[in-house]
Amino acid sequence: MLGLSVLGWIIIGGLAGWIAGKFMKSDARQGIVADIVVGVIGGLIGGFLLKVLGVDVEGGGLWFSFFTCLGGAIILLFLLNLITGRSTMR
Repeated sequence: MLGLSVLGWIIIGGLAGWIAGKFMKSDARQGIVADIVVGVIGGLIGGFLLKVLGVDVEGGGLWFSFFTCLGGAIILLFLLNLITGRSTMR
């Protein structure tokens, strides 16, 4: 994921953050900037966790980067919901 440009991070992060918000049912509480932030931070979280598990994240490609961001964004939103006490599953 580190090979992407800043624009690539924004596009992939925004899309991953938006989909994660839909999946976690928190999309009504966040806008496009929050989607991008959640997706980019999710990419960092997902990349870190995959490296800890021994997965080579450097040469994964565009789809691998997207799914890494998506998985990390879902984890991030889940943790934020635990901390804030908001229920996402109604």
